[in-house]
Amino acid sequence: MTRIALCQLPVSADPKTNLERVRDALGRAASRGATLAVFPEAMLTRFGKEIAESAEPVDGPFVTAVADAARAHEIAVVLGTFESGDPDGDGRVHNTAVALDRCGRLLATYRKIHLFDSFGARESDLVAPGETPVVVELEGLRLGLITCYDVRFPELARALVDQGADAFVVIAAWSAGPMKEEHWATLVRARAIENTMWTIAVGQAPDPEARDAFGVGRSMLVDPMGVVRADLGPRGAVQVVEIDPAETDRVRATLPCLSHRRPDIYRSVRNAEVGRS
Repeated sequence: MTRIALCQLPVSADPKTNLERVRDALGRAASRGATLAVFPEAMLTRFGKEIAESAEPVDGPFVTAVADAARAHEIAVVLGTFESGDPDGDGRVHNTAVALDRCGRLLATYRKIHLFDSFGARESDLVAPGETPVVVELEGLRLGLITCYDVRFPELARALVDQGADAFVVIAAWSAGPMKEEHWATLVRARAIENTMWTIAVGQAPDPEARDAFGVGRSMLVDPMGVVRADLGPRGAVQVVEIDPAETDRVRATLPCLSHRRPDIYRSVRNAEVGRS
């Protein structure tokens, strides 16, 4: 069993406030026996035109302080931040997930591939896309990292399976709107079901002081059969859940859909489409 803390926190525009919230949540998670804590997307600061001013390198003060807290509490962490560096020379930053082990060492960074240019939003005006799916091993689990809008793309989840992931971590700052909360809950369960995969999904809690719509809560743990083992609802919370890797083997013995894939067929169709173009 792996004990995981779902850290559903509100996110302020002030990085110092957010850092204190992370530290407090890590203390609560460790006191309840968690060995891995998962935080939302964009824990550094709220989405907005000012993210470039707050963005830092992954070895900057914010992630360094989180790493110090992870080491102090001996707990691994997955957390979202904004990474500076102006990758394309146009003032944009990366929307980056960092993975820290229980000693505070940075094991992986995942830069969000699919940017939220939907429902009237234009994340790509502020954020440059990443290009590489990432799987990282933490606390005995090989975690495929997925950020918010990425969850709408099943091909990314399947690529993570092919890289050896045995669980998904989905971090989000999901925005409210017509059908949006239903989309979130359905998509998280779909990624779990179609890949027979434990899925750890953690979103921002609503911030009552914010005027935007980011953060609906609804952080979830979904098992490989698609059963929701935990749903945190809309309020801030730190809840510890357990993952049993043996459950994946039991489900896949009954539902071996991954082994029934036909990549030869998919490739032939794709090649035919390329030929026609």
